[in-house]
Parts: sequence; structure tokens; C-alpha cells
Amino acid sequence: MTASIDDRILAHLQVVILAKLRRGEPFAFTWKENANGLGRTTIWIHNAISLTFQYYGGKTPQLNSRWIQALVRSSNSVGGLEIVPEPPAAPLPAAEPAL
Repeated sequence: MTASIDDRILAHLQVVILAKLRRGEPFAFTWKENANGLGRTTIWIHNAISLTFQYYGGKTPQLNSRWIQALVRSSNSVGGLEIVPEPPAAPLPAAEPAL
């Protein structure tokens, strides 16, 4: 089974999927086949299967911790992991003033 997923989305999914597999938590993963929402695929992900995360670009996207948390919540739902919209990133902490 092969799915074409944008590098930015894939980087976030990889964090969630690998964390669940490290904890021994199998789950369903569903994605839409195209941007129009026509067609979808659901697979069962378990430690016994081999996964490959293939990226098209050479740069690692910056991760949004809020999006990872939203994907984790999705993965723990009855329906399993689905790609949810990316929320705004958490603001960076303010730098301490120089003395």
C-alpha cells in the first residue's frame, strides 16, 4: 500500500505513528485519496508491519506541537488516526532581556 502525503503532513504523522508503535498500540489510519474528498482509505497499523516514510524534499519541516497533539487525540479516538487541520503553532517564549 502506498499513499502520497505532503512532506509537512507526513513529518507530523511520522511522530504520532512511531510513538504509538513504540508503545505497542495498534490503530486504524484513514486518509482522503484527493483534495476533493472523493474516496478514502483506511489501514490497520501494527508493530508487525513494515512502514516506510518517504519524503520528496531534503529539508525536515518544522514541527507544530499543537498539531501533533491534535493528531494524537485523533489516533486515540474510536475512528483512529485521521489527518486533521493544522492549528496555529504555539507562540515562542519571550526571550529574557540581556543584563
